[in-house]
Amino acid sequence: MTINDLIILLILIGAMATYVPVFMCLFFSAVAGFVLFTDIQVLLLVQTLYRSLDNFALVVVLFFILCGNIMTAGTIVEKLIRVANALVSWLPGGLGMAGVIACGLFGAISGSTVATVVAIGGFMIPALLEHGYNEKYTLGLMATAPNLGVIIPPSIGMILYSMISNVSLEGLFLTGFIPGLLIILFTCVYTYFACRNDRSIRSNPVSGREVVLAVRNGFWALMLPVIIFGGIFSGAFTANEAAVVACVYAFIVEIFIHRSMKFKDVKRVTVSSAVTSATLLIIVAGATCFGRFLTIEDVPGRITGVVLGSIQSPVMFLLIMNGLLLIVGMFMDIISATLILGPVFIPMLHAFNVDPMHFGLIMTVNLAIGYCTPPMGVSLFITGSLAKKDIVFVSKAVLPFVGIQILVLMLLTYLPDLVLLLPRMMGFVSG
Repeated sequence: MTINDLIILLILIGAMATYVPVFMCLFFSAVAGFVLFTDIQVLLLVQTLYRSLDNFALVVVLFFILCGNIMTAGTIVEKLIRVANALVSWLPGGLGMAGVIACGLFGAISGSTVATVVAIGGFMIPALLEHGYNEKYTLGLMATAPNLGVIIPPSIGMILYSMISNVSLEGLFLTGFIPGLLIILFTCVYTYFACRNDRSIRSNPVSGREVVLAVRNGFWALMLPVIIFGGIFSGAFTANEAAVVACVYAFIVEIFIHRSMKFKDVKRVTVSSAVTSATLLIIVAGATCFGRFLTIEDVPGRITGVVLGSIQSPVMFLLIMNGLLLIVGMFMDIISATLILGPVFIPMLHAFNVDPMHFGLIMTVNLAIGYCTPPMGVSLFITGSLAKKDIVFVSKAVLPFVGIQILVLMLLTYLPDLVLLLPRMMGFVSG
């Protein structure tokens, strides 16, 4: 690391430490680098900023945000939770399991961890506490299970990784199903053993008739992920088109079938989604500008040279990548981290015979875990505010669930054939 690199790194860390917004930290660090250490006009940075937003791949992100907001404003979320609860309510800890499954179902539509925390946590935290579930268990579960929103496709992190790596987005989406199911399974098993002897928990088993009724009432909500993935993998439409179809479908269901929204609500939901999308795009612009400076300074090439000179084992390489990405996830959101670190790490993959699609999943899961790790885990703050608890309490509560997700991460890291099973079956990976 040169003195120039150190100065820019200190500027970036210093800005973040003073709670300057992330996009401004990245943009101002890039400006400082251009002015102090290059002879290139800052105008190039302005062009980079605008060009980063003129990317058709970002359309899918924006429409999935809108789809998530439609569901939150209507009753699709409530119906998904009722279906999940009806399926597992007869088990010890059934309501907790229902929360995990509901996060998976919602994540299969929204693609966002934050949206999943707000939508599912807002319903499930009061319900779990009311039924006698331990407060630490409740908050730990609802802070970590929403990570499924960015692991199970469609995933905003995967969309951005596909954009910078040129791997198939549909194939990358397929890598997320097995990890998501493993996290759901292991969390449900933990819930079973944690709750089976707790007599303070009030169970509310439902009859077979009530299960049928819940599934029937939730039919239109359950069809949303079927339409998204069925359309994408059947070739009926692309991922970008699937996002638009999902929004139109969600509006039709909420307005004409569930009748939980009025036409006057459409404007409010659309404007709210536009504000959220603008926030995301600003982060993308700042991260792209900072990444451009790193490229001009050949930081990725120099890091690649150092790594290849000191590490020979693919096992050790993946272990170090996991450790580094877990640390980065504690301080940086998945959008910025993917756009900045992706171009740094991707050139190294060929030397260690790591499939870029496999690494895309590893990177997504690592950074997803960062949503529920201090000091800057967004899910910790949202969950704490919903339950009126401080971040220290919530940080302790998430430990067993973070441990489960790290265990799944290790399995996926060293079992690439498991990760690539579905993409290979669908023809997105050769061999």
